[in-house]
Amino acid sequence: MWEGHGPLSFVASIDCARLSTAALDIDLPEAGTLLFFYFDGQLDDGDALVLAEDRESWAGARVLYVAADQEVADRGTPAGLKPYPVVPLTARVEMTATEPWHPSVRAAFAPGATLGNRYDHPVCSQEFIDGLWEFDDEVGHQIGGHAHSVQNPVEIEIAEAVLDGEVPWDDPRLSEEAGNWSLLAQFDSEDAADMMWGDAGALYWLIRPEDLAERRFERAMFTWQCG
Repeated sequence: MWEGHGPLSFVASIDCARLSTAALDIDLPEAGTLLFFYFDGQLDDGDALVLAEDRESWAGARVLYVAADQEVADRGTPAGLKPYPVVPLTARVEMTATEPWHPSVRAAFAPGATLGNRYDHPVCSQEFIDGLWEFDDEVGHQIGGHAHSVQNPVEIEIAEAVLDGEVPWDDPRLSEEAGNWSLLAQFDSEDAADMMWGDAGALYWLIRPEDLAERRFERAMFTWQCG
């Protein structure tokens, strides 16, 4: 529930036991289920938006972890919500590439560089950027790996939200905070499930590795982007 707004819609579930956790770059549980919920605007025709920069809206997106031995019961769809059609998915291992601005790239190619001079090394040349787009040209559904942002880097959006305000791109705090977050999951718009996030956008949940290790999924941060 988002207090004052209503129930969240169920977006997706991930059966951790069926994932190749050894191939992931994040420390997911070996068993149990991750459940993702989002206030998708059905109840108010999209009037209330869940935004990373708006702390009051953070309750509009949640991820829950249900342990394999935890007792559960079926629940009906809350009144006023139309459930999304069930679309079974399978998983495959793929490589992902981050954007040139990411701290891990600068650490490898331009130690000491800041976001303010992120174009001062060859990795940020147009040829390199074009190559990344050719390598990974669709957002898609994804667990772990590097996020595929539709617009600005999602890690930057989360970092700005955590730092509670507008932070200049050349502020080292922004770069440091952005590097603290890993992608937990992203869910693209999906025709088969009647899911359309804005204008063919995507939903993203990010988490700090230390919170993931402690299974503190309530500390995951959410953002969404559309074209």
